[in-house]
Amino acid sequence: MGILIRLAISAIALWITTVIVPGITLSTDSIGEAVLTLVVVAVIFGVVNAVLRPIIKTVGCAFYVLTLGLVAIVVNGALFLLTSWIAGELDLPFHVDDFWPSAVVGALLVGIASWVLNALVGDKD
Repeated sequence: MGILIRLAISAIALWITTVIVPGITLSTDSIGEAVLTLVVVAVIFGVVNAVLRPIIKTVGCAFYVLTLGLVAIVVNGALFLLTSWIAGELDLPFHVDDFWPSAVVGALLVGIASWVLNALVGDKD
């Protein structure tokens, strides 16, 4: 049950990002298609983060230390842009225009919105 709640939170955070950030678009006509797209993109984003983030952190450990963790913002933006590319390959109507500022700001906003929503829901495990 917890994973479904986290998936819903990620989908809501993605929706908030599509509303606020101009370079991130969700081009659907129906609400049902938009919800399904957001859920699938949330799954893609979760898988991309779960698989690639640990590898990138391990390989780029020196950059994380050297920049005091600020390189994480660049990595988050790149992973968000990769999510958009995968969604495009799957013919999903979700698109991020460019790396700066859309992908970087979008990734930051998804992270902040997910954090706030997770704090509101709480951890009932």
